[in-house]
Amino acid sequence: MSKEQPQSVAEVREGLGKVGYLADEAGALVSFLAQRLGKPVLVEGPAGVGKTELAKALSRATGRRLIRLQCYEGLDEAKALYEWNYRKQLLRIQAESGGDEQAGWEQARGDIFSDDFLLTRPLLEAISAEYPVVLLIDEIDKTDQEFEAMLLEVLSDFQISIPELGVIVARTHPIVVLTSNNSRELTEALKRRCLYLWLDYPEVEREMEIVRLHAPELDERLARRLVEVVHMVRQLDLKKPPSIAESIDWARALLLLGADDIDASLFARTMSIIVKHRTDMDLVAERVGMKLGGVQGLGAEAAG
Repeated sequence: MSKEQPQSVAEVREGLGKVGYLADEAGALVSFLAQRLGKPVLVEGPAGVGKTELAKALSRATGRRLIRLQCYEGLDEAKALYEWNYRKQLLRIQAESGGDEQAGWEQARGDIFSDDFLLTRPLLEAISAEYPVVLLIDEIDKTDQEFEAMLLEVLSDFQISIPELGVIVARTHPIVVLTSNNSRELTEALKRRCLYLWLDYPEVEREMEIVRLHAPELDERLARRLVEVVHMVRQLDLKKPPSIAESIDWARALLLLGADDIDASLFARTMSIIVKHRTDMDLVAERVGMKLGGVQGLGAEAAG
Protein backbone atom coordinates (compact mmCIF):
# COMPACT_ATOMS: atom_id res chain seq x y z
CA MET A 1 0.00 0.00 0.00
CA SER A 2 1.27 3.44 -0.86
CA LYS A 3 2.07 5.93 1.89
CA GLU A 4 -0.32 8.26 0.06
CA GLN A 5 -4.02 8.06 0.81
CA PRO A 6 -5.61 4.92 -0.67
CA GLN A 7 -8.00 5.32 -3.57
CA SER A 8 -10.30 2.37 -2.94
CA VAL A 9 -11.39 -0.23 -0.39
CA ALA A 10 -9.93 -2.93 -2.63
CA GLU A 11 -6.53 -1.22 -2.51
CA VAL A 12 -6.60 -1.20 1.30
CA ARG A 13 -7.67 -4.84 1.46
CA GLU A 14 -4.91 -5.86 -0.93
CA GLY A 15 -2.34 -3.86 1.02
CA LEU A 16 -3.33 -5.48 4.31
CA GLY A 17 -3.20 -8.90 2.67
CA LYS A 18 0.37 -8.29 1.50
CA VAL A 19 1.48 -7.75 5.10
CA GLY A 20 -0.27 -10.87 6.37
CA TYR A 21 -3.65 -9.57 7.51
CA LEU A 22 -6.72 -10.98 5.78
CA ALA A 23 -9.32 -8.27 6.30
CA ASP A 24 -12.99 -8.88 5.57
CA GLU A 25 -15.07 -6.32 3.67
CA ALA A 26 -16.07 -4.42 6.83
CA GLY A 27 -12.50 -4.25 8.12
CA ALA A 28 -11.14 -3.04 4.79
CA LEU A 29 -13.92 -0.45 4.46
CA VAL A 30 -13.35 1.05 7.91
CA SER A 31 -9.57 1.07 7.37
CA PHE A 32 -10.12 2.94 4.09
CA LEU A 33 -12.49 5.48 5.65
CA ALA A 34 -10.19 6.04 8.63
CA GLN A 35 -7.46 7.19 6.27
CA ARG A 36 -9.65 9.24 3.93
CA LEU A 37 -11.88 10.86 6.58
CA GLY A 38 -9.17 11.16 9.21
CA LYS A 39 -11.38 9.68 11.93
CA PRO A 40 -10.33 7.29 14.72
CA VAL A 41 -11.55 3.69 14.57
CA LEU A 42 -13.03 1.89 17.55
CA VAL A 43 -12.61 -1.88 17.11
CA GLU A 44 -14.62 -4.03 19.52
CA GLY A 45 -14.92 -7.78 19.87
CA PRO A 46 -13.83 -10.78 21.93
CA ALA A 47 -10.20 -11.19 22.92
CA GLY A 48 -8.04 -12.83 20.27
CA VAL A 49 -9.94 -11.95 17.08
CA GLY A 50 -7.27 -9.67 15.56
CA LYS A 51 -8.16 -6.18 16.83
CA THR A 52 -4.63 -5.23 17.85
CA GLU A 53 -3.21 -6.97 14.80
CA LEU A 54 -5.31 -4.72 12.54
CA ALA A 55 -3.49 -1.65 13.87
CA LYS A 56 -0.13 -3.38 13.46
CA ALA A 57 -1.03 -4.38 9.90
CA LEU A 58 -2.06 -0.81 9.06
CA SER A 59 1.32 0.33 10.34
CA ARG A 60 3.16 -2.16 8.14
CA ALA A 61 0.97 -1.56 5.10
CA THR A 62 1.22 2.25 5.20
CA GLY A 63 4.87 2.41 6.25
CA ARG A 64 3.94 4.39 9.37
CA ARG A 65 5.59 3.91 12.75
CA LEU A 66 3.34 2.26 15.34
CA ILE A 67 2.93 4.03 18.68
CA ARG A 68 1.09 1.92 21.25
CA LEU A 69 -0.63 2.97 24.45
CA GLN A 70 -1.48 -0.17 26.43
CA CYS A 71 -4.38 0.69 28.72
CA TYR A 72 -4.87 -0.66 32.22
CA GLU A 73 -6.90 0.12 35.30
CA GLY A 74 -5.65 3.31 36.94
CA LEU A 75 -3.91 4.68 33.82
CA ASP A 76 -3.58 8.45 34.21
CA GLU A 77 -2.53 11.45 32.14
CA ALA A 78 1.09 11.31 33.31
CA LYS A 79 1.54 7.85 31.76
CA ALA A 80 -0.57 8.52 28.66
CA LEU A 81 0.14 12.17 27.77
CA TYR A 82 3.23 13.68 29.38
CA GLU A 83 4.93 14.52 32.64
CA TRP A 84 7.64 16.93 33.69
CA ASN A 85 11.12 15.71 34.48
CA TYR A 86 11.11 17.02 38.04
CA ARG A 87 14.61 15.79 38.86
CA LYS A 88 16.06 17.59 35.86
CA GLN A 89 14.09 20.72 36.73
CA LEU A 90 15.43 20.65 40.29
CA LEU A 91 18.99 20.28 39.06
CA ARG A 92 18.52 23.31 36.81
CA ILE A 93 17.17 25.37 39.71
CA GLN A 94 20.10 24.32 41.91
CA ALA A 95 22.57 25.14 39.15
CA GLU A 96 21.08 28.60 38.74
CA SER A 97 20.87 29.27 42.46
CA GLY A 98 24.55 29.29 43.41
CA GLY A 99 23.43 28.28 46.90
CA ASP A 100 20.44 30.62 46.99
CA GLU A 101 17.46 28.41 46.07
CA GLN A 102 15.00 31.34 45.99
CA ALA A 103 17.19 33.21 43.54
CA GLY A 104 17.68 30.05 41.54
CA TRP A 105 13.93 29.58 41.23
CA GLU A 106 13.44 33.16 40.08
CA GLN A 107 16.10 32.72 37.39
CA ALA A 108 15.06 29.24 36.21
CA ARG A 109 11.28 29.26 36.32
CA GLY A 110 11.07 30.84 32.89
CA ASP A 111 12.78 27.96 31.11
CA ILE A 112 12.25 24.79 33.16
CA PHE A 113 8.80 24.41 31.62
CA SER A 114 10.09 23.84 28.12
CA ASP A 115 10.48 20.91 25.75
CA ASP A 116 13.87 20.10 27.27
CA PHE A 117 12.17 19.09 30.53
CA LEU A 118 9.13 17.36 29.04
CA LEU A 119 8.81 13.57 29.14
CA THR A 120 6.56 12.58 26.25
CA ARG A 121 4.21 9.63 26.60
CA PRO A 122 2.43 7.78 23.74
CA LEU A 123 -0.39 10.28 23.10
CA LEU A 124 1.88 13.33 23.00
CA GLU A 125 4.47 11.37 21.02
CA ALA A 126 1.87 10.60 18.35
CA ILE A 127 0.61 14.19 18.22
CA SER A 128 4.08 15.72 18.00
CA ALA A 129 5.56 13.16 15.58
CA GLU A 130 7.20 14.72 12.53
CA TYR A 131 6.11 11.85 10.27
CA PRO A 132 2.69 10.14 10.07
CA VAL A 133 2.16 7.37 12.61
CA VAL A 134 -0.43 4.79 13.61
CA LEU A 135 -1.58 5.35 17.19
CA LEU A 136 -2.91 2.20 18.86
CA ILE A 137 -4.88 2.76 22.09
CA ASP A 138 -5.20 -0.85 23.16
CA GLU A 139 -7.95 -2.14 25.47
CA ILE A 140 -9.53 1.24 26.17
CA ASP A 141 -12.30 -0.52 28.13
CA LYS A 142 -9.82 -1.19 30.96
CA THR A 143 -9.65 2.53 31.81
CA ASP A 144 -12.35 4.67 33.44
CA GLN A 145 -14.67 7.35 32.07
CA GLU A 146 -12.40 10.14 33.33
CA PHE A 147 -9.63 8.86 31.10
CA GLU A 148 -12.04 8.67 28.16
CA ALA A 149 -12.99 12.32 28.76
CA MET A 150 -9.32 13.29 28.62
CA LEU A 151 -9.03 11.51 25.26
CA LEU A 152 -11.78 13.54 23.64
CA GLU A 153 -9.55 16.53 22.85
CA VAL A 154 -6.99 14.24 21.24
CA LEU A 155 -9.56 12.36 19.16
CA SER A 156 -11.62 15.41 18.14
CA ASP A 157 -8.98 18.01 17.33
CA PHE A 158 -5.73 16.02 17.36
CA GLN A 159 -4.25 18.41 19.85
CA ILE A 160 -3.13 18.38 23.49
CA SER A 161 -3.32 21.29 25.92
CA ILE A 162 -0.34 21.69 28.27
CA PRO A 163 -0.92 24.55 30.75
CA GLU A 164 2.75 25.56 30.90
CA LEU A 165 3.33 25.39 27.12
CA GLY A 166 -0.05 25.97 25.51
CA VAL A 167 -1.77 23.87 22.86
CA ILE A 168 0.28 21.37 20.85
CA VAL A 169 -1.41 20.62 17.53
CA ALA A 170 -0.61 17.49 15.52
CA ARG A 171 2.10 18.05 12.91
CA THR A 172 0.76 15.13 10.89
CA HIS A 173 -2.54 13.28 10.98
CA PRO A 174 -2.19 9.91 12.77
CA ILE A 175 -4.30 6.88 12.01
CA VAL A 176 -5.88 6.14 15.40
CA VAL A 177 -7.13 2.67 16.33
CA LEU A 178 -8.81 2.05 19.69
CA THR A 179 -9.52 -1.53 20.72
CA SER A 180 -11.99 -2.83 23.28
CA ASN A 181 -12.83 -6.33 24.52
CA ASN A 182 -16.30 -4.99 25.34
CA SER A 183 -15.82 -5.59 29.07
CA ARG A 184 -17.70 -2.35 29.81
CA GLU A 185 -19.83 0.11 27.89
CA LEU A 186 -17.84 3.01 26.49
CA THR A 187 -19.22 6.55 26.64
CA GLU A 188 -21.36 7.91 23.83
CA ALA A 189 -19.03 10.93 23.54
CA LEU A 190 -16.13 8.64 22.69
CA LYS A 191 -18.13 6.54 20.25
CA ARG A 192 -19.41 9.62 18.40
CA ARG A 193 -15.88 10.57 17.48
CA CYS A 194 -15.00 7.17 16.03
CA LEU A 195 -15.79 4.92 13.14
CA TYR A 196 -16.94 1.55 14.48
CA LEU A 197 -15.89 -1.99 13.65
CA TRP A 198 -17.03 -5.18 15.34
CA LEU A 199 -14.67 -8.12 14.90
CA ASP A 200 -15.79 -11.63 15.82
CA TYR A 201 -14.25 -15.05 15.42
CA PRO A 202 -14.11 -15.84 11.69
CA GLU A 203 -16.07 -18.54 9.93
CA VAL A 204 -14.33 -21.84 9.16
CA GLU A 205 -13.34 -20.96 5.59
CA ARG A 206 -11.83 -17.57 6.53
CA GLU A 207 -9.96 -18.97 9.51
CA MET A 208 -8.56 -21.67 7.25
CA GLU A 209 -7.23 -18.94 4.96
CA ILE A 210 -5.64 -17.18 7.93
CA VAL A 211 -4.07 -20.35 9.31
CA ARG A 212 -2.66 -21.41 5.94
CA LEU A 213 -1.33 -17.88 5.33
CA HIS A 214 0.80 -18.20 8.48
CA ALA A 215 1.47 -21.94 8.15
CA PRO A 216 1.56 -22.46 4.36
CA GLU A 217 3.09 -25.96 4.64
CA LEU A 218 -0.02 -27.23 6.42
CA ASP A 219 -2.11 -29.61 4.34
CA GLU A 220 -5.52 -28.18 3.43
CA ARG A 221 -7.35 -31.20 4.83
CA LEU A 222 -5.49 -30.98 8.13
CA ALA A 223 -6.04 -27.22 8.26
CA ARG A 224 -9.79 -27.74 7.91
CA ARG A 225 -9.75 -30.42 10.57
CA LEU A 226 -7.82 -28.12 12.92
CA VAL A 227 -10.14 -25.17 12.41
CA GLU A 228 -13.25 -27.31 12.84
CA VAL A 229 -11.91 -28.61 16.16
CA VAL A 230 -11.10 -25.06 17.28
CA HIS A 231 -14.66 -24.01 16.44
CA MET A 232 -16.00 -26.93 18.46
CA VAL A 233 -13.91 -25.75 21.41
CA ARG A 234 -15.14 -22.16 21.07
CA GLN A 235 -18.76 -23.29 21.24
CA LEU A 236 -18.22 -24.48 24.82
CA ASP A 237 -18.69 -22.25 27.86
CA LEU A 238 -15.00 -21.53 28.53
CA LYS A 239 -13.16 -18.94 30.57
CA LYS A 240 -11.03 -18.16 27.51
CA PRO A 241 -11.91 -19.46 24.04
CA PRO A 242 -8.97 -20.07 21.69
CA SER A 243 -7.79 -17.01 19.79
CA ILE A 244 -6.86 -16.92 16.12
CA ALA A 245 -3.20 -16.61 17.14
CA GLU A 246 -3.53 -19.84 19.12
CA SER A 247 -5.03 -21.59 16.09
CA ILE A 248 -1.91 -20.55 14.18
CA ASP A 249 0.34 -21.75 17.01
CA TRP A 250 -1.43 -25.12 17.00
CA ALA A 251 -1.01 -25.42 13.23
CA ARG A 252 2.73 -24.78 13.51
CA ALA A 253 3.00 -27.29 16.35
CA LEU A 254 1.27 -29.97 14.28
CA LEU A 255 3.71 -29.30 11.46
CA LEU A 256 6.66 -29.77 13.82
CA LEU A 257 5.15 -33.01 15.13
CA GLY A 258 4.61 -34.32 11.60
CA ALA A 259 0.89 -34.88 12.21
CA ASP A 260 -1.36 -35.85 9.33
CA ASP A 261 -4.62 -35.98 11.32
CA ILE A 262 -6.04 -34.91 14.68
CA ASP A 263 -7.25 -37.86 16.74
CA ALA A 264 -8.09 -38.05 20.43
CA SER A 265 -4.54 -38.93 21.44
CA LEU A 266 -2.88 -36.10 19.52
CA PHE A 267 -5.51 -33.66 20.74
CA ALA A 268 -4.85 -34.64 24.35
CA ARG A 269 -1.12 -34.06 23.95
CA THR A 270 -1.43 -30.69 22.24
CA MET A 271 -4.63 -29.30 23.76
CA SER A 272 -2.73 -26.93 26.05
CA ILE A 273 -1.73 -24.86 23.01
CA ILE A 274 -5.32 -23.66 22.58
CA VAL A 275 -6.81 -24.21 26.06
CA LYS A 276 -5.17 -22.24 28.88
CA HIS A 277 -7.33 -22.86 32.00
CA ARG A 278 -7.40 -26.07 34.04
CA THR A 279 -11.20 -26.19 34.32
CA ASP A 280 -11.51 -25.47 30.59
CA MET A 281 -9.20 -28.39 29.84
CA ASP A 282 -11.47 -30.80 31.72
CA LEU A 283 -14.54 -29.58 29.85
CA VAL A 284 -12.82 -29.62 26.45
CA ALA A 285 -11.35 -33.08 27.10
CA GLU A 286 -14.79 -34.45 27.83
CA ARG A 287 -16.85 -32.73 25.14
CA VAL A 288 -14.45 -32.46 22.22
CA GLY A 289 -12.71 -35.71 23.08
CA MET A 290 -16.03 -37.51 22.81
CA LYS A 291 -16.47 -36.23 19.28
CA LEU A 292 -12.92 -37.13 18.32
CA GLY A 293 -13.26 -40.59 19.86
CA GLY A 294 -11.63 -42.18 22.88
CA VAL A 295 -12.98 -39.78 25.49
CA GLN A 296 -11.79 -41.86 28.44
CA GLY A 297 -8.20 -41.98 27.29
CA LEU A 298 -8.32 -38.30 26.38
CA GLY A 299 -9.54 -37.25 29.80
CA ALA A 300 -6.89 -39.33 31.52
CA GLU A 301 -4.08 -37.88 29.42
CA ALA A 302 -5.34 -34.32 29.96
CA ALA A 303 -5.49 -34.86 33.70
CA GLY A 304 -1.94 -36.21 33.64
